[in-house]
Amino acid sequence: MCGGKGTRLESAHEKPLHPIDGVAMVDRVLAALEGSRVETIYAAVSSNAPESRAHLERGDGETPTVTILETAGDGYVADLMTLLDRPAVSTPVLTVAADLPLLEAPVIDRVLTTHGECDASRTVCVPVALKRRLGASVESTLEPDTHLAPTGVNVVGDASDSQTMTDVHYDPRLAINVNRLEDARLAANELQRPDAEER
Repeated sequence: MCGGKGTRLESAHEKPLHPIDGVAMVDRVLAALEGSRVETIYAAVSSNAPESRAHLERGDGETPTVTILETAGDGYVADLMTLLDRPAVSTPVLTVAADLPLLEAPVIDRVLTTHGECDASRTVCVPVALKRRLGASVESTLEPDTHLAPTGVNVVGDASDSQTMTDVHYDPRLAINVNRLEDARLAANELQRPDAEER
């Protein structure tokens, strides 16, 4: 999902293209998806981020080849519903926000393994306390469990199954969504830590 305006970030770049340690966030997320067992990658874009769309269409070496799907850019839920109405997209669908620059393939595979053949939907959360300990902004919480924050990683299951499961992860790679410049600096610092390669 990379079609939002990203106004809170106050970046000179569109949010998906904001560089973290020299690499656009969307490229980092796409590299994680490409390295995972995900079979098909779609990028949901909108008129809110025309440069991101052009960047993804170019596929300039560092950017994996993806199928571009246009949305209205009316918000996560509205855009997701538009995508699910397309014949090419069938559930279950893993959705990932473009603002998770620390995401890695093993994290994605762990979410998919946990989901298995389940028909329900799944929301991946982290404890708010983890975000606060790391210094990451807390933009929303999972009501009524206000001690949990959604990560931007979800599995949308069969529409006939109204159940939504909640997974709680204690992984910093899921806890840092870049919504503000402070989050971008925090993500860059995490990438430069000596133990970053060992995770």
